Amino acid sequence: MNGKVAGVYETCLKDGTKSFRASITFKGKHIALGSFSDATTAGKAYLLAQKILTDNSYELSSYRKGQSLPFEKCVVLVNFRDKGLYIPTPIYLEKKYFFYYLSQHHTLIFDIDDLFYYSSHKIMKRGSHLFVADYGSQISILSRYGIRSYAVEGRDYRFANGNSNDLRYENIEVLNRYHGVRQYAERGFQKYKAVIHVNGNFVIGKYNTEAEAAIAYNKAADILKKNGIDKNYMQNYIEDLSASEYASIYTKIRISPKIMKLSSASLKDKDMAKEA
Repeated sequence: MNGKVAGVYETCLKDGTKSFRASITFKGKHIALGSFSDATTAGKAYLLAQKILTDNSYELSSYRKGQSLPFEKCVVLVNFRDKGLYIPTPIYLEKKYFFYYLSQHHTLIFDIDDLFYYSSHKIMKRGSHLFVADYGSQISILSRYGIRSYAVEGRDYRFANGNSNDLRYENIEVLNRYHGVRQYAERGFQKYKAVIHVNGNFVIGKYNTEAEAAIAYNKAADILKKNGIDKNYMQNYIEDLSASEYASIYTKIRISPKIMKLSSASLKDKDMAKEA
């Protein structure tokens, strides 16, 4: 242990290089602050953590780039100081919701019901995609609302207050829950269109209900598979219908004649015609 600098411990990496770990204890909680290449930097990290935890005037807006602690660690410390609950991810609690800081200038809002999940799952960002690592896979945070990976904002879902960073359940409206189903308005009435991708998008038909459009998609996928076009289409599951109700709609639902005529042979002929 290095006794010269408070809260700093000297260790060695596997290759023998010296490393200095900083930590602090507050309200009986031992908090690791990170590893540093020299004792001076580690000591600065300790002093900054001490200031944050004991000085209520330090706010997240006080953070400046280049400080000895990363911003997300400062969020953790400020929340612990103000709310008395230690959370290892960059969360700041409010009464019925919480803020999750992706950075100093990018904040997400979640319902308090999601606190347990996000206190143990760090949110990562790649481009506009937000995800967590869960059981070895990258899981989109939108999937928690029933929004599929291929969904398009404005077409398949929308944010009621227009703020895409507000991820409280009341703010997210799922417009299209099923594969290949799109909602649209016609003469003031809400309608549903079923679309399936083969070598381009084919309209299966237009329907009065979401369930009919979802079943039409399933039927079109079955027809294409029977005709030799198997693209591993995912089937829609309509939980509100009994097996007999589903079968009745499936039998009666109309499908575009273009879908009926599509086959692996017809697609091959089209491709050959394009090459010619």
